[in-house]
This record gives sequence, C-alpha cells and structure tokens, in this order.
Amino acid sequence: MPQSTALTRILVAGASGVIGRRLLPELLARGYQVLGLTRSPANARAIEQLGANALVCDVYDAQALGAALDGYAPEIVFHLLTDLPDDLERIGDFASANNRMRTEGTDNLLGASARAGARRIIAESVAWDLAGPGARAVSHVEEAVLAMNGTVLRYGQLWGEGTFHRIRPKSGPTLEVELAGMRTVEHLDSPTGIYNLVDGTFKV
Repeated sequence: MPQSTALTRILVAGASGVIGRRLLPELLARGYQVLGLTRSPANARAIEQLGANALVCDVYDAQALGAALDGYAPEIVFHLLTDLPDDLERIGDFASANNRMRTEGTDNLLGASARAGARRIIAESVAWDLAGPGARAVSHVEEAVLAMNGTVLRYGQLWGEGTFHRIRPKSGPTLEVELAGMRTVEHLDSPTGIYNLVDGTFKV
C-alpha cells in the first residue's frame, strides 16, 4: 500500500449503489479517506455503516454540489451514478431518468470535480451495446471522462445478490457482483482509457 493512501481523499458518487457498496470496503481497507455521495438520507446511513463518511447532495443542484466538493477537495472521484429501479421489469420507466443522470448528472459531477482540483476521474459504463438515447447517454459519459484524461470501466451485466439477476445471465457480458469492488479498485492507477470488467470466460 502506498504510504500516502491515508491522506488521499476519494469521493464515491453513487456510493450506496450495487457497485458502490462493494467498492467502499475495498477503499477503506487500503487506508483511503472516503466520502460517499448520495441524495438520500437513508442511503447516507447505509454508507456510514460501511465505515465511510456520507455526503447528502443532489447532483442536479450544481451550486450545492460544487460547494460540497470544494470543501472536501477530492483527489480521486468515482462516478458510479445511475438512476435505476429495484425491479428489472420497470427499467423502461426509468430510461429517461437514467439518461439524464448520464448526461446532466455527469456534467455537473465532472465540472464540480474539476473545479475542486480532482486529479483523477473513474467512471462506470456498460460492456454491452445500447440503442437510441441510451447509447448516446453512455457515449456522453465516456467521452466526457476521457476528455478529462479519466478512466472508463465498462461493467458486464451484474449478477448475484442485490442485482437484477440472481443467477448469471446466459448471454452477453456479465460480472459477478461480489467481484465488482475488487475489480474496480484495481483500476485506481490505470492509464486513461476504457477497460472491460467482465467475468473471465467472456471475451468482449
């Protein structure tokens, strides 16, 4: 572990999500100072139970977000923000909200991160093809992050406890959810670019 990890401030946006809940313990175990961003007080308590500090702020409130990040001054920012339902059958109902999160939400988070002096951005994307507005929203995330010399992590379909899929889907790229945190933290120092995080038997 680098000697400086205890002094390194990390912001995890979307810390209470499926990936975020697996990432926080990995970062804390390595001695990083971690702040989890959520817009829900209930989720803030869940973040604190994992051992991290929590920040309740709506990413669409650009002014409040900017002020909060200025005060914390994160060096590394994980962008794991999504707006998805708990029920897979309702995912179509959330398409517009999730696309907004990937566009307006991304712009607000990256803008605030840059102004706060963050030196590294690591963002969630997907390892399968989308169509229409969804594809454009994903491209927006990836292009914005790469323009800041950041790192894009394309996750396979998550499966396991707390995901849409209790067992591994039979087609497409997948990633067992309990591996998500470990696979994510491996890219803390990866060069800028796009990386696929998928189960080992699937070739992207």
